[in-house]
Amino acid sequence: MTTHKDNAAANDGLTHFDATGQAHMVDVGSKNETHRIAIASGVIRMKAETLAIITSGTAKKGDVLGIARIAAIMGAKRTSDLIPLCHPLALTRVTVDFAVNEANASVTCTAQVETFGKTGVEMEALTAVQIGLLTIYDMCKAVDRGMVMSDVRVEEKHGGKSGSWSTTDGSLSAP
Repeated sequence: MTTHKDNAAANDGLTHFDATGQAHMVDVGSKNETHRIAIASGVIRMKAETLAIITSGTAKKGDVLGIARIAAIMGAKRTSDLIPLCHPLALTRVTVDFAVNEANASVTCTAQVETFGKTGVEMEALTAVQIGLLTIYDMCKAVDRGMVMSDVRVEEKHGGKSGSWSTTDGSLSAP
């Protein structure tokens, strides 16, 4: 029987492929349940006029950031429906914040996702950010089709066997 470690070694650490290169859902059954947290962020840049519509609350479709927050939370909850090999998780907390930067005519979305489980929540945090940014685009595309989403990334993660990781130092620390 091929073990998880054998699969990872045979595929340069890519755990979603077995020893023969076939895609599979990673077996997390033997992992310990721990408190797992992931924080992700991303930016949408737009015309200054578009940002003014968002901040003034005059968008024709309603409260852009309020609706984007709800959409982001829903996205985190539905990640396993969107990403084929993600495990369905019982999320214990999802927070979504938006920071408006008028000087750069941009909005940064930051999502923090938590669970107590056997696998991490990085994908849920990334999905929340992407869905939040896409919702802003959808609600404002009638006035600005040139908006650009970028810089989507995991900022930090905590929990599990690999411990904590942060973009500030790029290192792992023991749990």
